[in-house]
Amino acid sequence: MAANHAVVVDRAVPGTLTVREVTLPNPLPSEAMVRVMAISLNRGETRRAVEAADSWCPGWDLAGVVVQAAADGSGPPTSARVVGLLRSGAWAETVVVPTSALAELPDAVTFAQAATLPVAGLTALYSLAKRGLLLHRRVCITGATGGVGDFAVQLARLAGAEVIAQVRRPDQVAMVEQIGADAVVIGEETTAFAQHAPYDLVLDSVGGPCLAAALATLTKDGVCVSLGGSASHEATCDFRQFRQTGRTTLYGFMLFEELTLEPASVGLAHLAGLIAVGQLKPTISVEAPWTQIGQVARQLLDRKFVGKAVLHVAASPDETTAH
Repeated sequence: MAANHAVVVDRAVPGTLTVREVTLPNPLPSEAMVRVMAISLNRGETRRAVEAADSWCPGWDLAGVVVQAAADGSGPPTSARVVGLLRSGAWAETVVVPTSALAELPDAVTFAQAATLPVAGLTALYSLAKRGLLLHRRVCITGATGGVGDFAVQLARLAGAEVIAQVRRPDQVAMVEQIGADAVVIGEETTAFAQHAPYDLVLDSVGGPCLAAALATLTKDGVCVSLGGSASHEATCDFRQFRQTGRTTLYGFMLFEELTLEPASVGLAHLAGLIAVGQLKPTISVEAPWTQIGQVARQLLDRKFVGKAVLHVAASPDETTAH
């Protein structure tokens, strides 16, 4: 494997992102070398990528095959099918991944399914844990048609919660009901949220009015987990209701900080196992060759589809090509 290629930022090309030849990485003793078969895009990394300087290599999510196991004996063996996570540079033909961020895949899980898991799946999994046991708890998930929201609705339902999904438009209601929502909030205003309040847990990835509404509709001991701000990173809140309810919490969530508490490999193995037994199903709306990275990235940022986009780095006989 003398040559390697990766997605790089090139502001001179349409779409800003393109595939270029790059240096083959050298693994540390605790890193495995992985031949990447599929990658997925997340809105945060994609927005950062199209704004970054030339030559930067973006990418968090990957799935592929171990071509060289870690020298220290940790992690999956050579030829294992794996899912993994990097802080940057995952969108490449060949990458090196710390074994703490790799999990072996069950045979029933495709590379496309696995590639959706690292950032969106782990964010949903760990943010839902911030309220403890969810059995019979009322959980509200904003931005429920996005990658994180899709997983969060399904995982909360599996945990026994009553799931309220927030969407932007009426035509999105059927989708979130199909994946497990018990009720749906349409819009971002507090009056809409109040129809099903109070909430034991709110996962908010929208920000702005959604965050303000979430803080005003928590129950005693309720937790609002702030995951992002796809609509706005600023919110105007009347904190009287938040304080007067009592023992309410606003939790700022950053996935890579959460992974200092537990290796990504643990959560990835759990999520892949749920897919294997049919209890979790990623919503993959776009599949394409990775040479179309610029076009798909723009579609993602323009909200042209719901769920996840997966790009295939190489053809694989076990892949499903249509969803």
